[in-house]
Amino acid sequence: MNHQILVLGTGKSTSYLLDYLLDKAKEEELHITIADLHPEILPEKILNHRHTTIVTLDIKDTDKRTKLIQESELVISMLPAFLHILVAKDCLAAGKHLVTASYVSDALQQLDAEVKQKGLVFMNEIGLDPGIDHMSAMEVIDRIRDNGGKMVLFESFCGGLVAPENDTNLWNYKFTWNPRNVVIAGQGGTAKFIQEGTYKYIPYHKLFRRTEFLDVEGYGKFEAYANRDSLKYREAYGLQDVLTLYRGTMRRVGFSKAWHMFVQLGMTDDSYLLENSKGMTFREFTNLFLPYSPTDSVELKLRHYLKIDQDDIMWEKLMELNLFDDKKTIPLKNASPAQVLQYILEQSWTLQNGEKDMIVMYHKFGYELDGQKYQIDANMVVKGENQTYTAMAKTVGLPVAIAALKIIKGEINTPGVQIPITKEVYKPILEELKNHGIVFKEHKVPYLGYNPDSVAS
Repeated sequence: MNHQILVLGTGKSTSYLLDYLLDKAKEEELHITIADLHPEILPEKILNHRHTTIVTLDIKDTDKRTKLIQESELVISMLPAFLHILVAKDCLAAGKHLVTASYVSDALQQLDAEVKQKGLVFMNEIGLDPGIDHMSAMEVIDRIRDNGGKMVLFESFCGGLVAPENDTNLWNYKFTWNPRNVVIAGQGGTAKFIQEGTYKYIPYHKLFRRTEFLDVEGYGKFEAYANRDSLKYREAYGLQDVLTLYRGTMRRVGFSKAWHMFVQLGMTDDSYLLENSKGMTFREFTNLFLPYSPTDSVELKLRHYLKIDQDDIMWEKLMELNLFDDKKTIPLKNASPAQVLQYILEQSWTLQNGEKDMIVMYHKFGYELDGQKYQIDANMVVKGENQTYTAMAKTVGLPVAIAALKIIKGEINTPGVQIPITKEVYKPILEELKNHGIVFKEHKVPYLGYNPDSVAS
């Protein structure tokens, strides 16, 4: 009897996921049903595989969706995060396991008691970030505790970047995932974290001017700006007593300072619509945020407004994006400033054929043992192969696929709505990820605690 796995959604992150399951299909007796609104875009090798059934599905088609779920043993939802609750309720009603790479929503968490009662595993946050970050962090944290150490510092950073060989612009950045998330990053709340026992807050308008520097052997220097809520995982990781808890997003050095220009101008604002956005030139868009002058050019006004000289690299970065072009136009109707900025950036920052992405993750663990303080730094770098087999698809999709198989085989069996922070889950998955080149390198470094040279106070 074959194990029936249902995969909902065939977006950018499913290339490695589907390959992994199909590679194991014969040996593990799997049959994979793949359902999507447009499944025809899948490669021939998947469409014609003897262990797959391909289904066209509108997720709002309740009858068809519930029938597919009832016929499966486990459901992998790669749908947009807001749709997971729909699938989760169906899985609960039908008594099926569920795996997603998305954050646990409040609505999903409320199903926990019923999921446990039915003996089901609803595994979430098992992609890259969230996912590999949880597992790799807990592996070291548990090891420190098992050896009698007490955690005093935890910092974690992750970035989706362009591979060094395709890093060809002054921003040292290209879109490797959802561009919208990049443009509106940091909005909707003040960044909060703990540093040396003190709560710290960074409002959005200052977020990109407070960065920490990180060195990754073989890849050079990076910077990180704070994520919105670093304290979210304090309970889950058992870090209620740590002196420093900080999570951030990694970029190449200089990106944040340049991005701060867009924040100052108001170009990243997503809270209102521009009445006349369609047909507007890039130059007209830039001029929207500058005072009127009967004599000064848009370039002069902008330099004056941001206080940058024409020989400043910041000026070169703006010029590179064609922000002053009076021929290029915006095709978007009634768009927000953030949507227009995204369109402009996509013209310059889209990965071209043959270009590769790169994932970088970096953890810092500070701990106390026998009255002494120690620190371990761990980092991971994964490079993509091409535009289908990206580093992002690999690091998001593989943990999902590995977890799904282990749940089906009964190797992961603790029921409930959960994230991958227990040894039962993270140990075997991290071990298997190593076979796919997803490896953390650890370094013992001096414990610095709060370091005024690397973090603004």
